[in-house]
Amino acid sequence: MKISQRGLYALQALTVLAQRHPAGVVKIRDIASEEHLPEKFLEAILLELKRARIVVSLRGANGGYQLKRPPKDISLGEVLRRIDGPLAPFEDAESLRQRVHSDPKHRPLFRVLLDVRNATAGILDHTYLADLCCRSRN
Repeated sequence: MKISQRGLYALQALTVLAQRHPAGVVKIRDIASEEHLPEKFLEAILLELKRARIVVSLRGANGGYQLKRPPKDISLGEVLRRIDGPLAPFEDAESLRQRVHSDPKHRPLFRVLLDVRNATAGILDHTYLADLCCRSRN
């Protein structure tokens, strides 16, 4: 699997929001400045994360973005699936499982690819934004 620039920017922005949770909202320009991200690109990413109910936005002079849920409840896997799609290096998990069963000649190859996908998903699905906040302090 390859994490896109959008996926990386999403995780960087969410880490900023997680570090400030639940204290308040953070303006897009502040996130962009702190993380050295393009503001317009970040706007589109945060809008997608809002539609996914990962963040909420508040309007007005004191407006900005904040996490909708606590950082301990938002996994990296959830974010990356929303931004980048399936976590598989080749097709999605169900397609790989079907190939394991339907293609005996290449079964060992598809099993390895499925194992890679499962290991990746396992790590990303059990690593939360709160974990990134703790790691950044060390």
